[in-house]
Amino acid sequence: MRIVELNENTKGELLDKLLKRSPDSYGEYEAIVSDIIDNVRKNRDSAVFEYTRKFDKYDLTKENIKVTQKEIQDAYKSLEPEFVEVMKRSAENIRVFHEKQKRNTWIDTKDDGSILGQRILPIEISGVYVPGGKAAYPSSVLMNVIPAKVAGVERIIMCTPPSKDGSVNPGTLVAADIAGVTEVYKVGGAQAIAAMAFGTESIPKVDKITGPGNIFVALAKKACFGYVSIDSIAGPSEILVIADETANPRYVAADLLSQAEHDEMASAILITTSKDIAEKVSTEIDGFLKELSRSDIISKSLENYGYIFVADNMDDAVSCANAIASEHLEIITVSPFEVMTKIKHAGAIFLGENSSEPLGDYYAGPNHILPTNQTARFFSPLSVDDFVKKTSIIAYSKEGLSKVHKDIELFAKNEGLTAHANSIAVRFE
Repeated sequence: MRIVELNENTKGELLDKLLKRSPDSYGEYEAIVSDIIDNVRKNRDSAVFEYTRKFDKYDLTKENIKVTQKEIQDAYKSLEPEFVEVMKRSAENIRVFHEKQKRNTWIDTKDDGSILGQRILPIEISGVYVPGGKAAYPSSVLMNVIPAKVAGVERIIMCTPPSKDGSVNPGTLVAADIAGVTEVYKVGGAQAIAAMAFGTESIPKVDKITGPGNIFVALAKKACFGYVSIDSIAGPSEILVIADETANPRYVAADLLSQAEHDEMASAILITTSKDIAEKVSTEIDGFLKELSRSDIISKSLENYGYIFVADNMDDAVSCANAIASEHLEIITVSPFEVMTKIKHAGAIFLGENSSEPLGDYYAGPNHILPTNQTARFFSPLSVDDFVKKTSIIAYSKEGLSKVHKDIELFAKNEGLTAHANSIAVRFE
């Protein structure tokens, strides 16, 4: 793994390279996605069936589009009981964490009888997209669905592509059942996003779409935003590790590779104040690559977006980490909590050598759906807040309005909106 001195030039080159991985950089696919969305919007079920036959090689119909209860029961039987129990324990941890995010409707009454408040209600129907094949991750099902359930969403539908024989990944189905999905449809790709965004004869229109997917799914979510809410337009996975001379190089190497194995576009970056640690981590990575099953993918990922930066001091390391605003940030130093106080931008922060990133992916409870491509500067992890909407409540008494009506009229007149001013003034004629 390449070792580079950290300075303004190398930092700038890295940031430019990472940003090129954004879904916004793949405009050549937008026309294809736009055609799919237009077709589904116009022809609804028939377009969805057509694309499923074309891309998934499965003869989808109104009769077999929806996953049956028997298919879910068969999925349970096909999995190891121990794995099912692990998923249930993980789901409980996720639920408990997200329960703490819930906020309640509030009302504030003033002495003059005026009332202000905020009403918080869940969205009515949420949709989650789950990739199929090798990219099917039951953990993402739990992370997408449980916050919606905690928020109080009554109807949660899932779309996921079928195999050629019409089957759906059993881990996906079991996770969906554990998390509380209402119904599952055998539809994948951009056509699934369009179906959920606009509705078809078989698939209901939803209020929000969450979940990962390939570039076509990401671009479809982007194109449908506004007709429907979305979680984000996610880019490839990222991990950044800040380490000093006290870090265990074997742990650091293993953690970097945990994200590099996702795909060839994933980034794995170490920033360390120790040249010795840099060299040892590089050596450990070489050793792991001889053992790991996805070493081909990891090697390509590291070749494209793998870096070990050697910083002069911890302040420079932190400054670079804030500029990268990584999806996952591990801090493995003598005082990780102290370093954390200087971090301004990160999707999730893992503190200390025993807080490996996969702990957050699978089990701890915080959501693993995180902002990528520097969007941690202004976006947050998926949460209960993503599945509720807030409505303002305003109820002024006559006494309350009489105290402020001239202010409001003056404001409106200065904006040239005399009807606004009149709406207040007529009450004091």
